[in-house]
Amino acid sequence: SLNPADIDPSFIPDRMPASEEADAGLVEAIREQGQQVPILVRPHPDFPGRYQVAFGHRRLRAVTSLGIPVKAVVRDLSDEQLVVAQGQENNERRDLTYIEKARFAQKLQMRFPRDTIMAAMSLHKGDLSNMLSVVGRIPEDLVDLIGPAPSVGRRNWMDLADQLSSSQVKEAARAYVREPSVAALLSEERFKSLLDFLKPKAQAKKTGVWSSETGGRLAKVVESDRKLDISIDKNEAPEFADFVLEHLQALFAEYRSKQ
Repeated sequence: SLNPADIDPSFIPDRMPASEEADAGLVEAIREQGQQVPILVRPHPDFPGRYQVAFGHRRLRAVTSLGIPVKAVVRDLSDEQLVVAQGQENNERRDLTYIEKARFAQKLQMRFPRDTIMAAMSLHKGDLSNMLSVVGRIPEDLVDLIGPAPSVGRRNWMDLADQLSSSQVKEAARAYVREPSVAALLSEERFKSLLDFLKPKAQAKKTGVWSSETGGRLAKVVESDRKLDISIDKNEAPEFADFVLEHLQALFAEYRSKQ
């Protein structure tokens, strides 16, 4: 049983900043039933008499708000042992989002080899590479603006990273999520709105049919701002298809001669 005031967080955070509302359910549960599961701490390596959390940050915040002692298991842990314990506990929790796990992996990479990170997070090499690629391509402040996005998984975060192809696009993304109407959305809705904003919009197409004087169908024409497709059905007009193919190069040469 420890005084929460004597406990510091892990040196590598695994969550994005939480609101009081997000912790309200846990606070009420502990108020009514007590703290059922202890947190894990180690003696602080730099400050004698203090402790450092391996896992249980939300429980620590909850009991701190209630003004009661926190139940804790105290173990002597190296930095590597602490992050392995922290990561494995996170891996068992369903409420830690993909982007929070990815940022945790990125912070671990600054201090530990990849083998340690994979052990801590129960990840294969390819999954870890994908996580690090995502957080490496999305600016940290933009992730903070979006939030943890609980329902958003790996594929969508990779899609967002692919859209942020230049500094101009990244700045436009920041400005968009700061708009009051977007900032007021729930985190996952804010993510979806941003991704929709960044994705190229489908272009309007004009469709027509070329017909012969007798009404026979010669070709279908589909025109957009970027493309002109002429499709000839060889079952309907085989000779015309052969004629176009035969004269296409000559037609282009005639066009070039008039430039």
